Amino acid sequence: MAWDCATGSGQAAIGLARHFSRVIASDASEAQIAYAIPHPAVEYRVARAEQSGLAAGSVDLVTVAQALHWLDRTAFYAEARRVLAPGGMVAAWCYVLVRIDPAVDRVMEAFYRDTIGPYWPPERRITDERYRTIAFPFAEVATPEFTMEQALTLDELAGYVRTWSGTRRYVERNGCDPVDDLVIKLREHWADPAARRVARWPVYMRAGRVP
Repeated sequence: MAWDCATGSGQAAIGLARHFSRVIASDASEAQIAYAIPHPAVEYRVARAEQSGLAAGSVDLVTVAQALHWLDRTAFYAEARRVLAPGGMVAAWCYVLVRIDPAVDRVMEAFYRDTIGPYWPPERRITDERYRTIAFPFAEVATPEFTMEQALTLDELAGYVRTWSGTRRYVERNGCDPVDDLVIKLREHWADPAARRVARWPVYMRAGRVP
């Protein structure tokens, strides 16, 4: 059994279901769970990271996908140790700024750093640091490098950027959408806006076992 903590709408939980007979996917947000992706091997629950409701020693793997920076890590680590079976593993991963090509990347980096940089919540910093600067009190194991890939049109990339918490906070405070200007700048390097370009997100993971 695997426990996907802070599952959001369940993307990581669905992936785990290909490898585990049972996946418990929890999130503190009822709204997130309400929109979670159904799967016969995945059981969704509304639960906080430090109070999973799982039995002690009942889980083989605990995962946190792009969410460890939102948690009370000390309390979550204690809960993970409680629910994991001997030799069980914790794996937490994050992805960083999307890469497409050097010209597009320069525009995206400036937007990320200068336009919405002041609007990111403080927790975002440890994601930019690839989770390397945080405590991780498990017997750590080496992990391979991963990259997520998806072909996107310019409109799809803009829609993705609008989901960022920094972008949403910018809109709330300023009453305008900074992505409109971003799209104008990106169009110079995109040629046909309807053309799909391969977008890549580098993924960084911390993983370790309990004794």
